[in-house]
Amino acid sequence: MGIHLNDGGDDLQETHEINVTPFIDVMLVLLIIFMVAAPLATVDIKVDLPASTAKPAPRPDKPIYLSIKEDKSLYLDNEQVTEEQLGGVLDKLTKADKEKTIFVRGDKVVEYGRLMEVMDALRSAGYLKIGLVGLETVGTK
Repeated sequence: MGIHLNDGGDDLQETHEINVTPFIDVMLVLLIIFMVAAPLATVDIKVDLPASTAKPAPRPDKPIYLSIKEDKSLYLDNEQVTEEQLGGVLDKLTKADKEKTIFVRGDKVVEYGRLMEVMDALRSAGYLKIGLVGLETVGTK
């Protein structure tokens, strides 16, 4: 049995513990911010991409995606464009930097001829660096 005797000293004793409550509050706020911001940083156009076994290349900081949907419509990032508007809209997005790589995302059912038409439109607009986007698969076929 232990007995605690009051020695009559100071009632306000120093505690030697670290207060982690502010740290936890900051971490929760940052978590919420990242949870809200992450979905906004992606392309929202649904395209059924073909698979590839090639080793993925490093991704640039702010990639520009040109999506070709199965109905042959074109989307530059999330904005629908026509082939005639393609050059002007790309110039605005890239600030007329023709050395930027344009990543083309085409649905599986898009014909090869349509893909070539879009790539010709990019070439006519002066964008010669084109990357084709596909899904990564494990193993070889």
